[in-house]
Amino acid sequence: MHSHSHHSHEHASAGASSRIAWAFFLNAGFSVIEFIGGMLTNSTAIMADAVHDLGDSLAIGLAWGLAKFSDSPSSDSFSYGYRRFSLLGALINGVILLLGSLWVLNHAIPRLQNPVMPETTGMLVLALFGVVVNGLAAYKLGQGSTQNERMLNWHLLEDVLGWVAVLIVSVVLMFADWPILDPILSIVFTLFILLNVLRQLWKTLRLFLQAAPEELEISEIRSALQNLDGIGDVHHVQLWSLDGEHHVLTAHVVVTDNADLAGLSQLKLHIADALKPYGLAYTTIEFELGGEICRDEMGSM
Repeated sequence: MHSHSHHSHEHASAGASSRIAWAFFLNAGFSVIEFIGGMLTNSTAIMADAVHDLGDSLAIGLAWGLAKFSDSPSSDSFSYGYRRFSLLGALINGVILLLGSLWVLNHAIPRLQNPVMPETTGMLVLALFGVVVNGLAAYKLGQGSTQNERMLNWHLLEDVLGWVAVLIVSVVLMFADWPILDPILSIVFTLFILLNVLRQLWKTLRLFLQAAPEELEISEIRSALQNLDGIGDVHHVQLWSLDGEHHVLTAHVVVTDNADLAGLSQLKLHIADALKPYGLAYTTIEFELGGEICRDEMGSM
């Protein structure tokens, strides 16, 4: 028994693609301005935000490219399609952000000992610009409904808050001689980014290593199948995820009464109903008769 649910959201994904592309060009262009602005204003907080924005640009760019690529139909070489490439994108993005964050910390921590006063007017202008650009991109993606857009929207809302913080610090520095606020802000920022990056990296690595998706329990799926009439035993239940959204399940099911074909067809429908709540993209169920030696057991002998 093999079921594969495939929805065609071509119209929605085209809209998502253009919104993501829009946010990408907005963010990537702005990241470049920020790095230059950070150098010119001598502000580590702006540099920290530039790294954050660069990470978001990469995330958006990868999401955009991979959204187009990962929907390609499966081939003989990639029989499950190309969805795992989005995991690869997430992993690359995480590593780049990790390195960027360490680079900012390397610049900001020595500044705590002898803080340098940043150029506050430039800082204020960049911060205002940052709030507008990221706010606009977040608004644009907020109109979308795909998981990809929702994730990226969170990134951009974080950026808006980051720029609000830079804005406040630049205003305070205009009136008070506290240059240490700049490196403190960049360190707080960067540690926040690092925490998120490490969490995402761990999640991505788990999926890469084919761990079961966190939101699904194998034991729960096994008992949902075992509770069906006509099923004696369920074993070799394997569950993994292509990309965190599309999950794959295989299982061996022992049929109690040696049912005829009509009975088995009926049982397949009951199994499909029992599995429906779990939102699985691919399911493969092998039927075994009572007393039959399991083929996978034979293979491992």
